[in-house]
Amino acid sequence: MRGLDKAKKVYDWLEFRVGFEKPVKEAALHPVPRNTASWWYVFGSAAFTLLMLQVFTGILLALIYVPSAGQAWQSLNFINHDLTLGWFVRAVHNWGSNFMVAIVLIHMVQVFLFGAYKFPRELTWMVGVFLLLLTLGMAFTGQVLRFDQDAYWGLGIGVSITGRVPFIGGQLVHLLLGGPIIGGATLSHFFDLHVFIMPAALLGLAGLHVWMVLRLGINEWPMPGRMVKRTTYMKEYHELTHTDGVPFVPVALWKDIVFSGAIIAAVLVCAAILGPKGPGGAPNPTYIRTAPKPDFFFLWIYTALAMLPPWMETPLLLTAPIIGIVGLLSVPLIASEGEKSWHRRPVAVLTVALVAVAWGTLTHLGTYEPWSPHMNAWSKDTMPVKFVHQDSPLERRGAVVFQEKQCRNCHEIAGEGGHRGPALDDVATNMTQDQLIRQVLQGGGNMPAYGKNLTPPQVKALIAFLETLHGPNQKPAMDASQHFDESLVHTGVTVPAQTMPFAPPAGSGSQNSDPMK
Repeated sequence: MRGLDKAKKVYDWLEFRVGFEKPVKEAALHPVPRNTASWWYVFGSAAFTLLMLQVFTGILLALIYVPSAGQAWQSLNFINHDLTLGWFVRAVHNWGSNFMVAIVLIHMVQVFLFGAYKFPRELTWMVGVFLLLLTLGMAFTGQVLRFDQDAYWGLGIGVSITGRVPFIGGQLVHLLLGGPIIGGATLSHFFDLHVFIMPAALLGLAGLHVWMVLRLGINEWPMPGRMVKRTTYMKEYHELTHTDGVPFVPVALWKDIVFSGAIIAAVLVCAAILGPKGPGGAPNPTYIRTAPKPDFFFLWIYTALAMLPPWMETPLLLTAPIIGIVGLLSVPLIASEGEKSWHRRPVAVLTVALVAVAWGTLTHLGTYEPWSPHMNAWSKDTMPVKFVHQDSPLERRGAVVFQEKQCRNCHEIAGEGGHRGPALDDVATNMTQDQLIRQVLQGGGNMPAYGKNLTPPQVKALIAFLETLHGPNQKPAMDASQHFDESLVHTGVTVPAQTMPFAPPAGSGSQNSDPMK
C-alpha cells in the first residue's frame, strides 16, 4: 500500500503541473456515432502505428548507417551480414514503408468515398494530402539511401526531372544534390531529409490531423439522402452522437488495436520471410548500360514517362504533379456540401475506379515493358540458325555485331528478346536501307543513337544483316522514287527531270537531293 500511495503522490504532483488527465479522458471517452465504430474506420490509426514503427526502426538504423558516398553501401552490407539482427531491422523498416504507403492510400480512398472531406473537415483532408506526399517523399529518399546501382541512377533520373523546372530547376538540383552532380554531399542531404526534416513534418502534421479528428468528431456513416449543410450539420452531428453515440474507448478503440496489431504482424512476417531489399550492386557512375528499377509504388510514373513521346515529357512533368496536388486540395472546396454516400456519387466512384485501373495497368506494364523489358536473349545466346544459315559473310558479320551490341535486349527476334523496341523479324519489309541506316545512326523514339558506337564497317555489316530480316516470299522495302525511275527506264519512257520525284536542280551536280537523306 505504501508503494501505491507514493505512486499516487508522484502522479498527483505531475498532474497538477502538466494537466494531462482531463484532455486524455475527454479524448478517450468522447462519443462517436455507433455505426462509425466499424472496420472501415481503422486505416487512419493503422497508418499512425506504422509511422511510429518507422520512427523506431529508423532511429536504430541511423545509429549505424554512414551517409557518405564512400561508405553508405558498405554500412548497409555490414547491417545485413555482420550486425546481429541488423538484417531484420532493415527488413522491418523496408516492409513497414511499403505497408505505410499502401495503408495511407487506402485511407485516402476511403475518406474520399465516404465524403469525410466535406464540411467541417475540409482542412483535415488537406492535411491528409500533405501527409500522403510526405509519405511518398519518405519512400523515395529511403530508396536513395540504399545507394546501390538502382538508387544511383534512379536519383539521376529524379533530379533530371527536377532540373526541368523553369527558372529554378538548377537551384533545386543544387539543393538536392549539394552541387551540380551526385557527389559527397548528396547522401548527407537526403539523410537529413529522410531522418530529420520529413519525419518531423510527418509527426507534426499527424498530430494536427489527430487533433482535428478529435475536435470535429469522426465522420458518421454516409447514409443515402443525408445531406451536409453548413447551417445545420454540427447540430445534427451532436444530436446523433448524443442519441446513438458510444464512447471511443473501448467500443471503437479495440478494432483499431486489433487491425493495427494485424498489420504489424504482417510486416514482421514479411520481414522474417522475405528479408530486406538491397542493397544491389555497388553504385558505378561509369556503367551506363543499366536499367534502374524504382520501387513498386513509383513504377507507374516511370512507365508512363517511357510510353510518352519525347515532346510531351517536359510539359507533362511540369504540369501533371501541380494539377494533381491542386486537384486533391480543391476537392473539399468544390464539394464541401451535399451527399456523402457513394451510392449517390457515381462521379466519385468512377474517378476512383479509373485511377485504380490506370495505376494498376501502368504498374503491371512497368514490370516488363516498356520501362523494364524482359531480357530473355542476351548476347551470349546464339542467333537462331534460320536467320543466318544462308547469309553471306558480310551478313553473318552483321549478326555478330547485332549480338555484341546487345540489340536483342530491347528487340525481339523469333520470340526471344526484349519488348522495349519493336520485334525485328520482318523489319526489312517495313524500312528501306536508308531508313535503317538513319535509325541506327541517329536513333529515334526510345532508341538511342549508335552513330558514335559503331565503326563504318560495323554499320555496313549490321544493315546488311537487318536487310535479311523479312518474311518468306516477301521482298525488302525499296525506295519508291528509285523504283519508279527504274521502271520508266525499262519501258523506254522518257520523263522530264522537273516531273520526277526529288529531281535535282539543273546544274547542281547532285546525285541525291532528298532532304531526308
